[in-house]
Amino acid sequence: MPNLPEIQTILYATDLGKNTRPVFKTALSLATKFDAGIIMLHVVEPMSSAMQAIVDTYLPEGEAEKVYKDGMKSVLSEMKKRLKDFTEDELETPKVAAGFVKEILVVSGRVSEEILKAAVKHDADIIVMGKSSRSVLGSEVAGSSTRRVTRHTKIPVLIVPNTPSH
Repeated sequence: MPNLPEIQTILYATDLGKNTRPVFKTALSLATKFDAGIIMLHVVEPMSSAMQAIVDTYLPEGEAEKVYKDGMKSVLSEMKKRLKDFTEDELETPKVAAGFVKEILVVSGRVSEEILKAAVKHDADIIVMGKSSRSVLGSEVAGSSTRRVTRHTKIPVLIVPNTPSH
């Protein structure tokens, strides 16, 4: 049997949706098995152009810029807190989190692009993410971010079903 690749760094990408627990548990299981570190990543998508147009219409230019900047800073801070709370809630003891979760990142941008950038920046050996499936004509399909990541990455991606069982 050939040697399996060594896994030292796992990039766990999460949308913090209601069905992310199986995905996190899979990342944690891999971390335990390989004694690897987990980099947790949540990407906040920027405000849509339609929403920006509304803000620009009703606020003076200087105030609109402040709303964009301060609003995104506040959102990123809140999401980082939610991600930390999620980690501690999911694990029996926060010390386990300290042992495996090496960093919690919350960034703004296009989801697939930010996942790919983080994988390179942190020299990840594998990306673990949820399927984020939706139904199209009665069939489940992977979400667009998942498809883009698998299409453009050079490292393995473990896609974990994160839909509730019926």
